Amino acid sequence: MMDRKQCIVKLLVQPSRGLVDEKFIILVQKAPPGYQLTVHALHKCEDGHSWEAFGHYISNATGTVNVSEDPSLGGTYSGVEQMGLLWSLRPVPGSKPGLRLRKMNVQIPMEVTISVYQGHQTEGFMDQVPLASVVVERWYMAPGVRRIPITEDGLTATLFLPPGPGPFPGLLDLWGGGGQLVEYRASLLASHGIASLALDYLTPKITKQTGKMVDLQYFEKAYKVLEQHPQVNGSSIGMLGLSLGTTITLKMAVYSQVMKLRCAVCISGSHVQPVDGSLEDILTYMNQNASKTRVSEENEFIWRGLLLPVPSDLASKVDMGRLKCPLLVVVGEDDQNWPASESAMDIKEMMEKAGNSHLLTILSYPNAGHLIEPPYTPHARASLFRSMATREKMMALWGGETVAHSRAQEDAWRKLLVFLKENLYSGRNPGTTS
Repeated sequence: MMDRKQCIVKLLVQPSRGLVDEKFIILVQKAPPGYQLTVHALHKCEDGHSWEAFGHYISNATGTVNVSEDPSLGGTYSGVEQMGLLWSLRPVPGSKPGLRLRKMNVQIPMEVTISVYQGHQTEGFMDQVPLASVVVERWYMAPGVRRIPITEDGLTATLFLPPGPGPFPGLLDLWGGGGQLVEYRASLLASHGIASLALDYLTPKITKQTGKMVDLQYFEKAYKVLEQHPQVNGSSIGMLGLSLGTTITLKMAVYSQVMKLRCAVCISGSHVQPVDGSLEDILTYMNQNASKTRVSEENEFIWRGLLLPVPSDLASKVDMGRLKCPLLVVVGEDDQNWPASESAMDIKEMMEKAGNSHLLTILSYPNAGHLIEPPYTPHARASLFRSMATREKMMALWGGETVAHSRAQEDAWRKLLVFLKENLYSGRNPGTTS
């Protein structure tokens, strides 16, 4: 072993400031040849919890490690994994169980400290001085993106506008059953040129004030905010939903007279719902099936059975044969929270029978779970979840295996951006097929 004081390594991370879905290059230089090194990432998130990831490397004959080309021999990931230090982030030892990493304030970056330590280490990083460290900024909001809170018409929403004068295509962005105003996906989509409206529909101010759930006009009002905005192309608006957001997206895409969607994206969800029902009816319908909940050996709640078997009755599922806009369906085949696979298969069958299956694209990922998020988001197989229906906090099992899930997030995001751009920037009118 060389004396630590003599070993001065150089650490480079490029870009040191970038979007969260951009790759970076990590180079360690000037180490002794054949030297064992641990490259470590540490992130302290906004709720105060710390997350870490690390890989074990051996420097080459020139004393260099290139994380995008050299294999990690162990740690939280192994093999050649350029972004392994982000996607394999996990809570530091001793953290409370059920954590999930989510960006709250998109106006400040996610900061990650990349460090190099001597030897192949697996613990005690906080108690040592690294050989070198660099702080990297990862942004959900590109320079020039504008964040505009929307409170008109009783809405609780945030509009993100891309840089420049526009007009830009628009997108309504809906998350799932956890409620709250979740902005990080909408801000990232605006960073890619799409005016995106993040909408809180389960816990908006109006529901807190009145105690009543919003009606379906709430979503149409949100659509109109986009449609009427001077910097949005009102004839080029899409809708994206994850989980319960998929339920609403499919309902509005097929049945709304107001919303003329150019395309729709549904991640980890289902078309099964009371077709004539309100948002409240949908949640009631799910609660009536609460007896189908399963609990894992680790006491994690599995809700995928609530909507199974997929009904044949058209009163209990959206009539997908009536869909007139292109639809991208993203499925994690190990989703333990929603029956996404079974639903996608039924949607396909319905659309094939009706003759509109040319509008459908399904991306299905083996061993991926429910929470298919933007790239390099650390995989949470299970996390604490406050159900809007019961208001209780419980451990929800989302599913997925970390490597496969991380690959799925990267692939789905790339294809989702292509799908949105192809459909939102094309000259076609909504509802026409080429």
